[in-house]
Amino acid sequence: MKKKKTKKLPFIIVFILGFAIMLYPIISRMYYRVESGKEVASFDKKAKELPSEEILKRIELARAYNQTLDPSKLADPYTEKEKEGIKEYARMLEIEEKIGHIEIPAINQDIPVYAGTSESILQKGAGHLEGTSLPVGGASTHTVITAHRGLPTAKLFTDLNKLKKKDQFYIHNIEGVLAYEVDQIKVVEPSDFEDVLVVEGQDYATLLTCTPYMINSHRLLVRGHRIPYNPQILGPGSDVTSFVKYKDYLMFSVPITIVLLAIFIFLKKEVKLLNKKIGEISKDEDK
Repeated sequence: MKKKKTKKLPFIIVFILGFAIMLYPIISRMYYRVESGKEVASFDKKAKELPSEEILKRIELARAYNQTLDPSKLADPYTEKEKEGIKEYARMLEIEEKIGHIEIPAINQDIPVYAGTSESILQKGAGHLEGTSLPVGGASTHTVITAHRGLPTAKLFTDLNKLKKKDQFYIHNIEGVLAYEVDQIKVVEPSDFEDVLVVEGQDYATLLTCTPYMINSHRLLVRGHRIPYNPQILGPGSDVTSFVKYKDYLMFSVPITIVLLAIFIFLKKEVKLLNKKIGEISKDEDK
């Protein structure tokens, strides 16, 4: 009996290790969802606590920075306010390092946005692409928010390719919520910046990530134009969001159920064999 158990032990260990490896991305992504949810809630809470005068001052600074990115202004001398805006970059929008969060109901993502696109930032959330308009909206602005695909620890923009025209996404900043409707989806070379430039009079936001998935040779650009914000449409708790959440939980629970069932069957078989062995021993003793 001991020999039999010793032979089975390596298989059991391999099985448990394989199961743990399989579950790691699922569990880590669910953990990230919980943690990013806390970050988002913290940002919203602290933004509401800011005095209205402070918010107005910060938003004006951000708009001053955006003015320096307008091609028609490049030849003009900057005002003192614009110089101050450049010096501060996105600091005027920050709360605990975050400048807001990006909510994409169609793919069930609501993640923190940080200033910049360094690897340390993109490992923990979305980044604002330097050189593009800060996410405060307004005519002749074009903000670009970028995030990774395929991280084992977080989904981020993994499903960005599933967005369609007319889908909406929302940028939350210290002042409120900016709503955008997808009107263009393009794949471009990494060196092609034409589609993220400011267009005179337009209020655009583009979501950017690498594509194809896991190859990353090109860039996927999902652009939206500004529309009035209506929290009733595709907002949190909508049918689309609920469906995607349900699908996520299903993907998590199915493999666990299968493995638990396999363990139950295995243990049942072992108990049956053990009872049989005990029965045989009892018969021998009776003789």
